[in-house]
Amino acid sequence: MLQLISIVHVLGGLLMVFSSTFLLPLAWAIVVKDSTVNAFLASGLIALALGFAIWRVTRRYRRELQPRDGCVLVVLGWIMMASIATVPLMVTIPGLSFTDAFFETISGLTTSGATVLVGLDDLPQSINVWRHALVWFGGMGIILLAVAILPLLGVGGMQLFKAETPGPLKEGKLTPRITQTAKYLWFLYAAITVACIVSLRVAGLDWYESVCHAFSVMGLGGFSTRDASVSHFDSVAVEVVLMVFMMIAVLNFTTHFLALRQRSLRVYVRDPEVFAVWSLILGSCLMIAAYLYWQGYYTGFAESLRFASFNVISIATTTGLMSTDYDKWPIFAPIWMLFLCCVASSAGSTGGGIKMIRVLILLRQSGHELVRLVHPRAVTPMCIGGAIVDNRVVLAVLGFMLLYGLTFTVLTFLLLLTGLDFMSAFSGVIACLNNMGPGLNTLGPAQNYQSLSDVQTWLCSFAMLAGRLELLTLFVIFTPQFWRR
Repeated sequence: MLQLISIVHVLGGLLMVFSSTFLLPLAWAIVVKDSTVNAFLASGLIALALGFAIWRVTRRYRRELQPRDGCVLVVLGWIMMASIATVPLMVTIPGLSFTDAFFETISGLTTSGATVLVGLDDLPQSINVWRHALVWFGGMGIILLAVAILPLLGVGGMQLFKAETPGPLKEGKLTPRITQTAKYLWFLYAAITVACIVSLRVAGLDWYESVCHAFSVMGLGGFSTRDASVSHFDSVAVEVVLMVFMMIAVLNFTTHFLALRQRSLRVYVRDPEVFAVWSLILGSCLMIAAYLYWQGYYTGFAESLRFASFNVISIATTTGLMSTDYDKWPIFAPIWMLFLCCVASSAGSTGGGIKMIRVLILLRQSGHELVRLVHPRAVTPMCIGGAIVDNRVVLAVLGFMLLYGLTFTVLTFLLLLTGLDFMSAFSGVIACLNNMGPGLNTLGPAQNYQSLSDVQTWLCSFAMLAGRLELLTLFVIFTPQFWRR
């Protein structure tokens, strides 16, 4: 019980930090004179007051976080923040249920970009800014932000950092202090976001559209200010800018930081994920473009390359923006794109999915097993990027893959049990579990998740949270061993 109370104490601090995120849409509402000023002001004050009350009442139970505390705190933190983030949506949008509002906010915070809302073009600007800000904060991790600025977590913040940050290789630190590491990563994340905003403005979007889509792209979440997404703008310049920054955001941000600090591009060459990620995505762009041209879907190869490149990059990086309804393409193309969203993101990026480093580890392990069949006594340590991969990491990756497959299978069958058709259930689980957003058929890029029942909506919400926390952080708290002393 004391363990849970001490976790609740830190949750109060996190809620106080999260209350500051309401300042951005509040300021925007004031500037553009939206009718949402009171909604955001009240939401921020409620979050601040509630967080302070929790923190104050439980402060006597403050202690250093343990590894298991980090897992519980991350799970409860994401649920708590998504819940409080629903307030301005429910106040502003008539008839929006808590189920749909929670789906929208958890989709933003997990950078999934799936939406249940229609009429995005007519929403108050501040509401769209809020939706996109959730994607941006969720991209690097709102909890990682709390580690950077909240001394409440103390040295135990490392446990929270490891529970929140994605990928199987989390032991390396950029700086001796975890708070300093978090601050550097957030500064770099913000700096690239500013560059994206300016680039989109130069490409022809206004400041409102530029800010929102820059937030969406840097968080690799597919929210847009338009029901038609990027196809509304029909601009090659805008698409090129978005593609460039999606390809930047899909890489490990520690790699970007080290390249900047060392002022050398060799850092990217030494990172085994960079070549694998970029070559797979760019190669797929060319392949899908050639396939669409061969199938006669577009009249010229240049047109095929334009639409194939943007949509393949968007889906592969788990962003989810779209410039055309690719659900109408010959079936090979959208299915291949769904496969890409499972594997094409780097660990330490804002993308979702299995992550490329795990794929590389599995491929190397498979190669080693083939070698052992021929040379049973051979001792060949696994190396990736010049570093030896510990057997514990290999086992962890194998365990993750088993859990990933099991989660995907169970959720798909549950959605089928509720009456959803196979293609929608299959693609919807892939999209939500990999934090990509749109699926196919009734959940396709020209549709959204509004047609789902409440049960189906909660299942998809669970899939998004599980995918964002990379399964293990979430499911470990349901094991009996976790709660034993």
